[in-house]
Amino acid sequence: MAPESASTPTRTFSVADIDQRLLRGQNDQWLRLIESRFESRIIARGDTFVIEGPGEDAMLVERLLHDLVKRIHHGEFLTEQYVSYAISMIRENGIGPAAELSTENLLSSSLKKVIKAKTVGQARYLEAVDRHDIVFAIGPAGTGKTYLAVAMAVAELRAKRVNRIVFTRPAVEAGESLGFLPGDIRAKVDPYLRPVYDALYDMLPQEKMRSLLDLGVIEIAPLAFMRGRTLNEAFVVLDEAQNTTNAQMKMFLTRIGEKSKAVITGDVTQIDLPQKGSSGLIRVQQVLKGVSGIAFLKLTEKDVVRHRLVQEIIKAYERHDGPGQRH
Repeated sequence: MAPESASTPTRTFSVADIDQRLLRGQNDQWLRLIESRFESRIIARGDTFVIEGPGEDAMLVERLLHDLVKRIHHGEFLTEQYVSYAISMIRENGIGPAAELSTENLLSSSLKKVIKAKTVGQARYLEAVDRHDIVFAIGPAGTGKTYLAVAMAVAELRAKRVNRIVFTRPAVEAGESLGFLPGDIRAKVDPYLRPVYDALYDMLPQEKMRSLLDLGVIEIAPLAFMRGRTLNEAFVVLDEAQNTTNAQMKMFLTRIGEKSKAVITGDVTQIDLPQKGSSGLIRVQQVLKGVSGIAFLKLTEKDVVRHRLVQEIIKAYERHDGPGQRH
């Protein structure tokens, strides 16, 4: 934080058309958060904010405040996640995310929680699924790949644009043996499909969820169960696709039938196959590059929407091990 001085450069930023308390946050928490990330000091004087600090930093802080005001104009309350994300975007390229983030809700969950894109990468993910029949979403843990895929599938089902939803994952052993797990095949593979169940229970009332599962409107199954089928009028999600072989990836993609959409998600730094180079998710990016109707979307640590430290953990591992190493 830059010390106050008569010679310190200043910039002023006026807010006349919103409640400036929304911008300041409770006990000025957003101003203090911004100050902790820049070599600048922000002084609130009524509807005017005085920014003291080095010229470039003060300019970035002013741009950041503009972005936060735009977010408030969109009818959104500021959160620590959004302010931190906006800071990282401003520091990286001088442009905040507010203009690119839609305020449209994707879905209201059974917990009365509104589901929408929280980062620019997530917004582009939703847009890609809207515009393409097959979308590959590739990125690290915590970027909402699976959760948003489930939300989009439920939204499509509710809108009656598809008749069923199919979620699948390869049942690849990640340090544990399926053979030693108790129970039948369903009991053995359910742990691998747990994140999908968790997301669905978050978005649908429990009784509705059970009913849709019993009716086969929602199907959750290991990838091996997809062989020989044709999936028409379905929203199909292949999760943990980094653990598919080349043959499995081809098999899955050729299951897609009329009036269907497919979303394939994965993290190429989390490959559990014995030969990591045999991952179908790696090869498919070259095989299908440029094919019309198919989109590849890359998410990064900046799209992580879990605890604020998750971004720092991902970056720390990449610095230590190099990008592309399994974490």
